[in-house]
Amino acid sequence: MTDRAVDHAAATAGEEFVIELLDRAVAGMGGQSRSGQHEMARQVARAIETGDHLLVQAGTGTGKSLAYLIPLIAHALESDKPTLVSTATLALQTQIVGRDLPRLLKTITPALERPVKVALVKGRSNYVCRHKLEGGFPSEEPSEGQLFSLGEDTSVPHFAAAMGGPSSQLGKEVVRLREWAEKTATGDRDELLPGVTDRAWRQVSVTSMECLGAQKCPLAAECFSELARHDAAEADVVVTNHAMLAVSAFEGLAVLPEYDVVVVDEAHELQDRVTGAVSGQLSVAMVHAASSGARKHTGITVDALNNAAANLELALAGAPSGLLPNGLNDEQLDCVDQLREACRAALSDSKGDSNSTPDGGRQLARSRLLVILELCERLIAARENREVVWLSRNSSFDPQQGYSAPDESSPALINIAPLSVAGRLREGLFAGHTVVLTSATLAIGSAFEPAAGGLGLVGEGAPSWTGVDVGSPFDYPKQGILYVASHLPKPGRGTSPEALDELEGLIRASGGGALCLFSSRRAAEDAAEALRPRLDVSVLCQGDSTMTALVKQFADEPDTCLFGTMSLWQGVDVPGGSCRLVVIDRIPFPRPDDPLMTARSRAVAQAGGNGFMSVSAMHAAIRLAQGAGRLIRSTDDKGVVAVLDSRLSTERYGGFLRAALPPFWPTTDRKIAVAALERLARARS
Repeated sequence: MTDRAVDHAAATAGEEFVIELLDRAVAGMGGQSRSGQHEMARQVARAIETGDHLLVQAGTGTGKSLAYLIPLIAHALESDKPTLVSTATLALQTQIVGRDLPRLLKTITPALERPVKVALVKGRSNYVCRHKLEGGFPSEEPSEGQLFSLGEDTSVPHFAAAMGGPSSQLGKEVVRLREWAEKTATGDRDELLPGVTDRAWRQVSVTSMECLGAQKCPLAAECFSELARHDAAEADVVVTNHAMLAVSAFEGLAVLPEYDVVVVDEAHELQDRVTGAVSGQLSVAMVHAASSGARKHTGITVDALNNAAANLELALAGAPSGLLPNGLNDEQLDCVDQLREACRAALSDSKGDSNSTPDGGRQLARSRLLVILELCERLIAARENREVVWLSRNSSFDPQQGYSAPDESSPALINIAPLSVAGRLREGLFAGHTVVLTSATLAIGSAFEPAAGGLGLVGEGAPSWTGVDVGSPFDYPKQGILYVASHLPKPGRGTSPEALDELEGLIRASGGGALCLFSSRRAAEDAAEALRPRLDVSVLCQGDSTMTALVKQFADEPDTCLFGTMSLWQGVDVPGGSCRLVVIDRIPFPRPDDPLMTARSRAVAQAGGNGFMSVSAMHAAIRLAQGAGRLIRSTDDKGVVAVLDSRLSTERYGGFLRAALPPFWPTTDRKIAVAALERLARARS
């Protein structure tokens, strides 16, 4: 037998073992194997064997978690490196670690050669810092209005026990955190129930830049974050998130153990999550906070920092918010350069004695200076590195525009983000690893190229990859109707009276059970306020309570409606009759004043492409598919997706957007949609 024949036989045997494990797992969990799940498991096993990257679209209900976890486990048992699973959302991360993997391993472990070790890795700020709890970092309450980058407030208030305990809500939360920290085995914020505010959590945690490091921290041996990383290095399967994956790929930092295979779940979010993780923001308030901290905790002279901040403030005064196509102007760049040199000098002056006792205050001050220094260097090299720069300000709702607009009288914030993350992902993620990307929404029609292009898998020098759609267990044409209200006027500012009337009629026909998705928080609130007096069913609105509580009430009360915005477009899984109508108010294009999207569209156009279709329409297609996907969550679900944006039917790009949606039975006839909803309502009574 030739070497190639041996390799093929081994690969085939590996696939069959994966399928055996899959069938065992599904049977052990009381489920039923599906052809799409089998196909996906085979494709993932094949990609791991060949080393080719894989994009696999798996519709809701396919059981994709099991379909990729089993091949990963089979590979990890033979490899000297762990395999990786990366998710976009905390909910899926928690589901995999807390539910999917434990149930899976319980059924398949008897068939494995040894037990499987699983670890969860998050950013350092997600864990309690023991050194901070012990007073290793100083109390540093910022003055009113003083802000710092990334929203960091690393102060630890010292509450006097003799005063009978804290009276403020923040104080009570910190006391509860301290009590919990004495009992927790992991120090992981997500294990604290009920949770606490971000401000309270910052009193007991540090960022990676503020951390003293394992070599200097006196409590490194007990550090929750270090223990989690140690567990990951010894694990077979490591579960993390897209932000950590981005830091590893872009910065080359050892935040993750060395791995050879990674599955990126919720892969439709990867480009945006990576962009967010490597974006930066610089403000004059940040410089003042860093200057104050440096003076207080290192004793250095900070006149140069304060002068640079004052000059930068003058250079930004009067500059309008929005995209800066050519980056900062010469005056602004000179001020940023002055700030860079001031930061360099301050960092040099604040080093301290390397033999001295670790100083949390000094580390905190230096970490803030280092953040500003790195941002200055990025801003100066922005044009050369093809990074996008724009100014933003605090916003307020503009009734004329129908959305929040910047308050031009407030201080300017300088933002910077990569024009494209494709090249860096190609180098940092796809080179040296086998990557499997999966989602229910990866392809437009049968084409994976639009999604692949944004991730660096298309173009000269791109690695080889395969795109596969394993289908869905749902019969979409029989289970759901896509109704486009083509008779409505083209959406303008706010929600039109005609659209509100249409929404009222659809909800009346369905007798409630409607998930209504809006393009803005204000639109959702206005619609809820307008329709509550006109309907005899309960209308919940995002912001009335926590998202978890709202979704639970919506699921528990079959005739209740839930109005909300983007977090509901992707975060709701309510099978059954409680969600029989999904309404989308308008096509979710990016805001016309979104600087990063504008810059990316212009770059595509300058390269000879269609910027609108490549950026705005692609963005809208993925989110439209995610929103419409809320309707059918099980084989027994039935209902209507109603889009109140006539452009989906009348504009040329409508066909492109519809190709991204599940293949519902389509209609523009309102009578058909209303009749279907009325039948569903009668069937419930």
